[in-house]
Amino acid sequence: MGKYFGTDGFRGEANKDLTVEHAYKVGRYIGWYFGRNKDHAQVVIGKDTRRSSYMLEYALVAGLTASGADVSLMHVTTTPSVAYITRTDGFDCGIMISASHNPYYDNGIKVLDCNGHKMDARVENLIEQYIDGEVDEIPFATKDEIGCATDYSVGRNRYLGYLMSIPTRAFKNIRVGLDCANGASSNLAKSVFDALGAKTYVIHSEPDGLNINTNCGSTHIESLQELVKSKGLDIGFAYDGDGCLAVDEFGRVIDGDLILYVCGKYLKEHGELSNDTIVTTVMSNLGLYKALDKEGIKYEKTAVGDKYVNENMVKNGHCIGGEQSGHIIFSKHATTGDGILTSLKIMEAVIESKKTLAQLVEPVTIYPQLMKNVYVRDKKEAQNDVEVQKVIKEVEDKLGDEGRVLVRESGTEPVVRVMVEADTNEKCLQSVDYIISKMKERGFVIER
Repeated sequence: MGKYFGTDGFRGEANKDLTVEHAYKVGRYIGWYFGRNKDHAQVVIGKDTRRSSYMLEYALVAGLTASGADVSLMHVTTTPSVAYITRTDGFDCGIMISASHNPYYDNGIKVLDCNGHKMDARVENLIEQYIDGEVDEIPFATKDEIGCATDYSVGRNRYLGYLMSIPTRAFKNIRVGLDCANGASSNLAKSVFDALGAKTYVIHSEPDGLNINTNCGSTHIESLQELVKSKGLDIGFAYDGDGCLAVDEFGRVIDGDLILYVCGKYLKEHGELSNDTIVTTVMSNLGLYKALDKEGIKYEKTAVGDKYVNENMVKNGHCIGGEQSGHIIFSKHATTGDGILTSLKIMEAVIESKKTLAQLVEPVTIYPQLMKNVYVRDKKEAQNDVEVQKVIKEVEDKLGDEGRVLVRESGTEPVVRVMVEADTNEKCLQSVDYIISKMKERGFVIER
């Protein structure tokens, strides 16, 4: 990860970590970089509903057009819609202004290449060097070389049409709850489900710039659970733009691991699971892997972050992968996680199987999982210390096939994350605390 760009773009609190000047410089460099060998670079921009998204959008547009780029504005829309339009409409680059499931006061800039994938780290590094004044100043465009900005809401409508074309069956008479998190899905999800014939019950779809993700959406799913139970709905979906969690007919949360199981098994049964393989991250639950083993489905594990999931899928030709958080990628249809697409694929599995979502996930037993963050003086020393490794091995041997241990460094903080899965919560707690106690004994832990 770079100084500004992490696994999911340039993130931070608006006008503190990510300022209007940063956005302007990102636009300046991108407009110049993609326009070096042509008259005008073509860039498309989307944004979520945060108040600061408008400020950052205008700053990006100023920088882009000042460097000679033409900009098409999709306005409030989702990350996957920008990725789709970037690759289908011949844009050189796509930019999404969003901090996903973070609070309203945060924001982010995600840069996509012409194929709708997250931008190569090499280009992000060049942008960072320009922001920090480490490269020569970029010339301003003049006269007819100055770029222009135009409305491109038609792109959002084309994306909606594309989503509606994916399901193989109508959703007639199915009662669906939708929690749009007061975010970009508020403009899109209901339209898709209504067009497909579902009876929709929508909550948190009145964004005001300050209420995105506030006690709603995939990170606060309790209100959707209550809606499904109180209204007797068949299923519910909670969005964060490029992610989706589901709620079954009993109001129980269906996380990304269970979604991967349901959709992966469905694809395999229909001969559509490429390489008979699902891509997960190292944080996926042991229960998922045991259930996949029983179905004869293989799996690969990547570092945490849908960026790494996507890289693995592209490299190896796999068609489905994702994270516990509900960021699921279906490579046949999209280049990024897509919350609305994920909900449509779950609906397809439910309708085709003639089973409820609860019945589809029944074969999976999710193991209790506990993770604690440990602040340390040196991440690598704390994790690789011989005595700490001995304790980790001791815990692994004791858990055997009924548990696992994952100790990994944070990419952004002086933190080592200690995670244990076991068949009881008590074993998880005992095992995590035992490993941390050894780190303390060895003098690595910083008390806070």
